[in-house]
Order: sequence, then C-alpha cells, then structure tokens
Amino acid sequence: MIESTVILAQTFWDMIVWFSVIFGILFALVFFGVFARYLGLWIQAKTTGANIGLINLLIMSIRKVNPTIIVRSKIMAVQAGLTHVYPISTRDLEAHYLAGGNVPNVIRALIAAHRANIDLDWVTASAIDLAGRDVLEAVKTSVHPKVIDCPDPKKGLGSLDAVAGDGIQLKARARVTVRTNLKQLIGGATEETIIARVGQGIVQAIGSTATYASVLENPDKISQTVLNQGLEAQTAFEIVSIDIADIDVGDNIGARLQADQAEADMHVARAKAEQRRAAAKAQEQEMVAKTQENRAKVVLAEAEVPAAVAEAFEKRQMGVLDYYELKNVQADTRMRGAIAGSNGSPLEEGQVNL
Repeated sequence: MIESTVILAQTFWDMIVWFSVIFGILFALVFFGVFARYLGLWIQAKTTGANIGLINLLIMSIRKVNPTIIVRSKIMAVQAGLTHVYPISTRDLEAHYLAGGNVPNVIRALIAAHRANIDLDWVTASAIDLAGRDVLEAVKTSVHPKVIDCPDPKKGLGSLDAVAGDGIQLKARARVTVRTNLKQLIGGATEETIIARVGQGIVQAIGSTATYASVLENPDKISQTVLNQGLEAQTAFEIVSIDIADIDVGDNIGARLQADQAEADMHVARAKAEQRRAAAKAQEQEMVAKTQENRAKVVLAEAEVPAAVAEAFEKRQMGVLDYYELKNVQADTRMRGAIAGSNGSPLEEGQVNL
C-alpha cells in the first residue's frame, strides 16, 4: 500500500516535471520567435549608444512604428553627433514617423546642415518635412546653389519679350542662381514665383530703357536693376545672381503700332465722312420735299386768281380796261422772256394765265 502511494506520487511529480520542461521549451521558442527579429536591432542600438531597449522595440511594433527605421535613424544621429547638439529622443522619432514624416531624410538633412554650419534644428526640419518639402534637397540647395532658367523651358516659352522705349522688341533669356532660405521654407513661395517675378522685373527694366541699343550695350544693368528689387521676399529662396544669358532683337513694335493707329484713324475719318454725307443727303431730300410742298401751295394760290378776278368783275371792283391792261402786261412779260431766251413755263416765271 505504501509502495503504491510512493509510486503514484513519483509518477505525478514526473508528469509535473515533464509538463514544466515542455512549457519552458514552448515559452523559449515563443520568446525567441518574438524577440529574434528585434535582437539584431537591439544589439546595433546597444553597441552604437543609441540607447533603445528591447522592450521599446516591441512596443514600437505595437504602436505600428517600424523599429528598423527608428533604430537606424537614431544610430545615424548618434554617430554624427547630433544628439549632443539637438535634443533628439526616440519618442520624437516615433512621433514624426506616426505623423507621416520621412525620419531618415530629416536626420540626413540635419547631418548635412550640421556639417555645413547651417542653423537648422529638429523642430524646423521635421516641420519642413511634414509640410511636404524635401528638407534634404533644401539643405543641399542651401549649400550648393542651383540655377533656374527664366522663362521656364518646360512651359514652352523660349524667351521674355519686352519692348524698349523706342518701340524695338527684345527677346531675353536669363539664368537665376538661387539658394534655399531655410527660415522661409515653410510657407514661402516656390520656384514658379521666382521665375514670374524675375520675368516681370526684366520686362519692366527693358521697358523703362530709352533705346534698345543701350540694353544691348549693357545687359548687366538690366540684371542689376532686377536684382535690386528684392524679388526673393516671401519666397523660400535667396537670389544670388541674375545673369542675362541671351538677348535678341525682335520686331519694330512701335512702328507697327503707329501703322495700326494710322489705319484705325483712317477708318474713323471715313466713317465720320460717310456720316456727314448721309446727313447732307437727308437734308437735301428734306429741301426737295419742302420745295415740292411750296410749289403745291403756289399752284393752289394761282388757282384762286381767276375766281378772284371774276369776283372783282361782279363787285365792279375791276373794269374791262383794267383787265385788258393786265393782259397787256402779261403779254409784255412773255415777250421779254422770249427775247431773253427763257424756256420756263408761264407758271414757273411767276405769271398767271387769266
């Protein structure tokens, strides 16, 4: 009985030991399966002084943060000595990653700015990156200025056309050397604004010149005038220089405009003359109508003369001798008209046929 109890107890403890061993093996497998992918990163962070623990790497995965990017970015910052200059923590890198930023690009930009003695901190660099600007390219442009063609050849514009004071057209092309102004990169205008302002300045400078010959003799005056206008205000760039790459003589715009103006004046004069001719023609027609109206009145008046003569006979206000004397006067008038060569009718001559 005692031996059976001992055997049962021994078997029970053996089972517990076996279960413990199996559980330990499974736990070890799970542990290594979970932490094996972070072990290499943890060793890199530990050996380089990045100070990122193994638990932090696991928490990064839970937060949907790529630990590889954070570790390598932190290693770059530590190895470049940025952590002694800028307070960059692992939490800052994670926050920038979660905000959608390009963490390695920001670190590379800070390293380039630090090596070039450019004042750029983590807050400004991360803000530039989140604003959609390539902060590394901005730092490179700040160190090595780039050249912008004006006008932009991508838009199909071959030259800037301007007219000098004497009416001669000039076709100019300029090259603008700019470098990035990191302090105004956030919210500052882009290259298109620089191109537009430089083009406007060149056209204005040429237009204010008396003759095209002076522009051809001293094109540097045009570029200097444009450069002194402060065109880089409120932009993300600082203009280093403006160089006139090429300038050609175009058409005589002034002569063309004068010819067009003369032709326009001629058309206006013709229109006014036609208007006056039409007014005179209308007035002539009115006078003809009035003449016909007056002639009709004369005819009506002459038609009343015989009736008046008859009435005068009836009232004995006119005698036969008076009538014959009137007829003699009429005959004498017709004779004088015939001698004078008049071809008019008696009515047109003012005579009344009684």
